[in-house]
Amino acid sequence: MGIKNKHMDIDSNLNRKGRTLVFGDAHGGFKAFLQVLERCNFNNKIDKLIGLGDVADGWGETAELVEYLIALQEGSNNRHIFLRGNHDAWCQEWLNFGIAKDIWVVQGGKATIDSYIRTGLLTDKRHKEFFNKLHNYYVDEENRGFVHGGYRSKNGLGYEAYQSDYYWDRTLWEIAIAVHHNYVGSFLHPVDKEDFDEYFRPNPYRFEKHKEIFIGHTTTGDWIVKPHLPEYKYKEQPKQGRIVIPMNRCNIWNMDTGGGFEGRLTIMDIDTKEFWQSDDLRTLYPNEKGR
Repeated sequence: MGIKNKHMDIDSNLNRKGRTLVFGDAHGGFKAFLQVLERCNFNNKIDKLIGLGDVADGWGETAELVEYLIALQEGSNNRHIFLRGNHDAWCQEWLNFGIAKDIWVVQGGKATIDSYIRTGLLTDKRHKEFFNKLHNYYVDEENRGFVHGGYRSKNGLGYEAYQSDYYWDRTLWEIAIAVHHNYVGSFLHPVDKEDFDEYFRPNPYRFEKHKEIFIGHTTTGDWIVKPHLPEYKYKEQPKQGRIVIPMNRCNIWNMDTGGGFEGRLTIMDIDTKEFWQSDDLRTLYPNEKGR
């Protein structure tokens, strides 16, 4: 099965500088991925993609999405970086060893299995290789970190005792949420950094090991938008309901804007912070449930 698209061959805008674009959890939403590439005017000849993981499971086109990512990578001389999410790890285990854990099947894995059977890509070695070669984390030349879940080490990315923490951890984001107001200058309870270091010992500011950190894994839809939250001011954010745009707390950007549920897929220019979003995934897959 071959998938080809104008993003692979387009020659327009080659006079502009290439961008680094990061996208969050797609969860088999191939239609949404094509939308964000179109809306950001992606050019595979000059732009660099960083995928934060969880391309698998949820909506019914995981195999098609992975096939497309493989084609993009081949057309870019391996410029793009794709990270491993916890759902990708489950899918990798299934593709390599035929292990379909019950928890995986009920959390979107069944849609992935059906996708691979329907497309005939189940035995395609390139797909196994894609999942086997996913990165657990990535740090760029400006010391910006990219990881699906997080990390626990006080030394930053690259020092975890357990590699699975990179795609399962949520504590990095939880700490950023907890200390954000004091990090930027609290309007609640100003506390100096030494007091926070003592209270959150041993490493409350582990995220400061990197200039910025981009994560997925924990959907922004877990938070309800309120007038005092920074997301409220964005025109892309509905003024009621769940947060469906990237959230920035401390120096962390959470890019999981609910693409596996009742949200959108988001792609962002990591330098300018301009972002583009797909339609609500439920409208793209009206006969499916997602995750």
